[in-house]
Amino acid sequence: MKKSQLKYKVATVQYEPTQFNKEHNINSLIELCEQAAKSGAKLIVTPEMGTTGYCFLDREEISSLVETIPGSTTKKFQQISEKYNCFIVIGMPEIDSDTKLYYNAAVLIGPNGMVGKHRKSHGYIAEPKWSAPGQDHLVFDTEIGKIGILICMDIHFIETARLVALQDADIIIHISNWLGERTPAPYWISRAFENSCYLIEANRWGLERTVQFSGGSCVINPDGSIASVIDKGDGVAYADIDLSWPRKKQVLNEKIFDDRRPEMYLNIPTDPYLWNPLDFFGLYGLNPLPQGKESIITSVQINTSNDTKKNLKKILIYLDEAKKNHSELIVFPELSLTGHLSKNKNSITKDSKEILELADYANKNDIYIYCGFAEKYKKEFYNSSVLVGPEGIIGVYRKIHLNKDDRSWATEGNEWKYFDTKVGRVGLMIGYDAVFPESARCLGLYGCDLVLCASAQKGIFTHGHAGSKIRQNYPIPMGADPNHWNHFRIRGGENNLYFVYSNISDIKNNFFGKSGIFGPDPFKFPREESLIHNEEDLTHLKINTSNLDTSYPTNVVRDKFMMSMRHPHHYTPLIIHRQKKLS
Repeated sequence: MKKSQLKYKVATVQYEPTQFNKEHNINSLIELCEQAAKSGAKLIVTPEMGTTGYCFLDREEISSLVETIPGSTTKKFQQISEKYNCFIVIGMPEIDSDTKLYYNAAVLIGPNGMVGKHRKSHGYIAEPKWSAPGQDHLVFDTEIGKIGILICMDIHFIETARLVALQDADIIIHISNWLGERTPAPYWISRAFENSCYLIEANRWGLERTVQFSGGSCVINPDGSIASVIDKGDGVAYADIDLSWPRKKQVLNEKIFDDRRPEMYLNIPTDPYLWNPLDFFGLYGLNPLPQGKESIITSVQINTSNDTKKNLKKILIYLDEAKKNHSELIVFPELSLTGHLSKNKNSITKDSKEILELADYANKNDIYIYCGFAEKYKKEFYNSSVLVGPEGIIGVYRKIHLNKDDRSWATEGNEWKYFDTKVGRVGLMIGYDAVFPESARCLGLYGCDLVLCASAQKGIFTHGHAGSKIRQNYPIPMGADPNHWNHFRIRGGENNLYFVYSNISDIKNNFFGKSGIFGPDPFKFPREESLIHNEEDLTHLKINTSNLDTSYPTNVVRDKFMMSMRHPHHYTPLIIHRQKKLS
């Protein structure tokens, strides 16, 4: 790794290009880049397709605007880079001189010329009509740090940001023509947060061919906080960054990349949604998806004690309350039965009287219960959760990703668990598992309609939004929203499943709750979700996992359109163990 400057100023440029007017756009971007360079920015980022506009119909329409990289346009921006000793990222349509294929590309330009480029791998709207998908997700080692580049739709997929993060990226550059929600978008924030990287976002704003773009260009810190943002209009936002922060590679005070379990992610480079999932998951007459149905489900947020009897009594009270609301599945927090601060002090076996009492309640009331406990098995202890239902004890899941507290007493689990129930195919996880985007992805690829997460997660993983002046298409809100970003919301949308998150409420010990049930469609507004804040409470959501009587999926949790857009042949590096640990 090159010796790099640790502290410097960065700039993100927000701009509304005029479609087809390439010369005007380039001159405007040059002016904005030079403004940023004169202000001392060492890294300047401009929007996706900023030189030409975005909404093209086909190859013929864009053919007069494409050019090679490097070429005449990159040469103009390199003059600024050389003059001010800075780096600039430009979004533009590219033609490959050998194949004559067109690409939606981003090029990183430095004082000595082109450093590298990224070709967008996941097209959107009409883009696939003219642009071929890129094949590489590279990180460029420069004097200002290690830089990865993604373009717009790329970032909807957990794998793309992870690929560059695992190459030790300090900064993820994300250029976009983002639409369909208020920005800074939760996906941008989460990709910075879960990968412990700075994310520099350059988005366009304004209206083009009936498409309303969202603006909100920003710099996002590795903890998900917003360092700077520009709302409406053309302009530049600045921030000072310190690369010693992302190089700690910590998420919620945990060594995130040291705690990955690549041997557990072996289905990520596979593609069960390449063809009809209703056929795929019933292949050879085995393991078909359950019928599914409309159901009411519940997430419970409570504090727990060191007294298992008191905890069980509290759980039963909340079960009665959920049952009054006709809930058919209720999720409780991690270690909620034996106490979230008790570690293995109150450990029980999977067939203890407490578990049997929950199973008896589930049987008598025809419901499903998912609840966390410290499990004793022979000489080992596990951070486990049990799923019980009308059938009795359905299964026990042992936490796969252990945090610092867990490792002081627990043994790691080694098997993902999912089960078919009346409400759909249900996948199980616990707390820290959910911080790893690979976890829900693995369960989604097994065909899960829901993922249940019993959690005792400390720290801040939410924040609000002050509101935007940029016009949004109804019913997308423009006003303030205290729940704009919840990191665990995206686990539902990115995997097209219902994500049921149940966290501990214990503010004194840094457990801030923020539980909720999050819907499967990332583009749906109003959001399909139900939330709890910091207090002890429960929340309900009516869900639908059914499919009409057709041979093809009619429900987003069965179709999983985000899954079908993945490029699994790119993802092999995600299952390879890192050869070195980051300090």
